[in-house]
Amino acid sequence: MTADLMSRARAGDGDAFRELTEPYRQELLVHCYRMLGSFQDAEDALQDTLLAAWQGLDGFEGRAALRTWLYRIATNRCLNVRRSASRRPAKEWDVPKVGPPEPTRLGEVVWLEPFPDARIEGATETPPGPEARYEQSEAISLAFVTALQVLPPRQLAVLILRDVLAYRANEVADMLDTTVESVNSALKRARAGLQRHRPRTAEPPPASGSASEDAIVANFVRAWESADLDALVALLTNDVFVSMPPMPFEYVGRDAAARFCAGIFGSGRRFDLVRTRANGQPAFGAYLRTPTGVRHGVGLYVLTLSGDRISAMTRFENTVLPWFGLPRSLPSRSVGGRG
Repeated sequence: MTADLMSRARAGDGDAFRELTEPYRQELLVHCYRMLGSFQDAEDALQDTLLAAWQGLDGFEGRAALRTWLYRIATNRCLNVRRSASRRPAKEWDVPKVGPPEPTRLGEVVWLEPFPDARIEGATETPPGPEARYEQSEAISLAFVTALQVLPPRQLAVLILRDVLAYRANEVADMLDTTVESVNSALKRARAGLQRHRPRTAEPPPASGSASEDAIVANFVRAWESADLDALVALLTNDVFVSMPPMPFEYVGRDAAARFCAGIFGSGRRFDLVRTRANGQPAFGAYLRTPTGVRHGVGLYVLTLSGDRISAMTRFENTVLPWFGLPRSLPSRSVGGRG
């Protein structure tokens, strides 16, 4: 069946090509996202990958699996993006009627974007081999993807291909047109670099959809919607981390996070939250209440959990809401979902 599809695709049958590549589309999108840290850039890279594969199908000799060949194209397309494109620049603070508290530091990865969980489904149907060092859920988390972005491009590619996807060193060397020795050296440096940049969490997060996760989420929604700063701060770890790409402002620790949240709630601003999921983590569309009853989407918050506390909170702009099937505004409070 696959041989017949390949023959038809090489003869110019677009439907046959789509049938050949469709099983790998979602996992390739996730791969491009890990490489680039941006959902929009990942979608563009995926389209470039499929176009290059379609145009270069005659060059596929079948020595490697079709999946491996597609990963080779996708990886090199992403490397070209990382090396040649200027990443999205940092933005000035633009929260209306709210002045920014003094940040603890300025972040580097301002191009980071969230990845909708709905697009992860179907992307892990091909389980990684026994050499994989990271669970698929961990390898899509915001903390992991952020840490990847500070690695040099070649190290980044090698680490994902070896430790996340569990390709063998000789396969990776073939994908990157290099030697096994070079791959092993890059992997060693990449692992050390990742270790330096990944945050250390005291406890693992509760399982997705578990009663423990639901309890934390419910308490967060209750505190945020009522602007109960004390209740909100009580949910945070001592070293909680708040970021808001593409704005570079970052806040570390409970006191800094409390100042940030106090500013958001300032001048009587109140919100309704609509639940969703991003990067395998709880997320919320935030909608600002107005005197007319209409609530305007102002951003998306993604929570990182550690045990029964929140160890990180990442705010993204309202432009990402449609990726999660969330509207730009809600017409009345009676419509607002809390779950």
